[in-house]
Amino acid sequence: MTSAVSSPARTIRIGSRKSQLALVQTYWVQEQLQKSFPEIAFEVHTMSTQGDKILDVALAKIGDKGLFTKELELGMLNQEIDFAVHSLKDLPTNLPQGLTLAAITERENPADALVLHEKHKGQQIDTLPEGAVIGTSSLRRLAQLRNQFPHFTFKDVRGNLNTRMAKLDAGEYDALILAVAGLERLGMSDRVHQILPKEISLHAVGQGALGIECRADDTELISLLKAIEHPQTRDRCLAERAFLRDLEGGCQVPIGVNTEINGDNLTLTGIVASVDGQKLVKDTVSGEAKNAEQLGNQLANLLRQQGAQEILDVIFTEIQRGS
Repeated sequence: MTSAVSSPARTIRIGSRKSQLALVQTYWVQEQLQKSFPEIAFEVHTMSTQGDKILDVALAKIGDKGLFTKELELGMLNQEIDFAVHSLKDLPTNLPQGLTLAAITERENPADALVLHEKHKGQQIDTLPEGAVIGTSSLRRLAQLRNQFPHFTFKDVRGNLNTRMAKLDAGEYDALILAVAGLERLGMSDRVHQILPKEISLHAVGQGALGIECRADDTELISLLKAIEHPQTRDRCLAERAFLRDLEGGCQVPIGVNTEINGDNLTLTGIVASVDGQKLVKDTVSGEAKNAEQLGNQLANLLRQQGAQEILDVIFTEIQRGS
């Protein structure tokens, strides 16, 4: 009589960028999954993306929507890793054939933060002096701030969070505009001098949430990943991503959003702005959260009727020219 041999538990390979923030996020996902599925081994595999390697060029001038995701996606398609953890705001709204957005985790604070040089301690964004040098690598933040604070000087800033902070502390900037969620995840909440209200800066699509991407045919893994999904965050982010997708905008286009859920009702606000801040269209839609993507499409159509497409066409032309 032969003894039964149990098949070994599956080993699941998680793909991550090598940056400190990416690893903090990926290890958090690994920990949550390990708690839910102790019989499975979860291994983290790191990769460098194009966005990690090109640090001397403004993101907008590179003009690539998959700067921080392509290498990880190739790893999944080549069966080198099973799923990847992304900051959802970095994940393009149109995914490569064969891949899917399997889960979206509970969102941290999606707002933007004002981080000041120590000489401005106690100030807020509207009390900084004329000509203050504000560092940001985001066209979305740049356009909105130029619209409201044309008297500031804006300067591009690249590098990981620690590199940016070092540049600020060295006096290259009077202030930086960064994501609250990233600062909190790296234990830098004390550096947040002001959380910018939505009236000043609508946040990026997906900001504050993590997106888990995997192969579309791996139904077993997709089912497993649902254990860490947050339904309300998913509805909010699906509405935001549909809005962005409809307008054909990438992470380096001045498109901002804000979403709120009350009961079964979802409210989505969006803006499209010119890079110089001179033109800005903004509107809001509300409806049932179960129709999140339709709400995103509805808002995109509203803004298009108000001139959003003309603004974006100018930006797309400038990006193609490399200007």
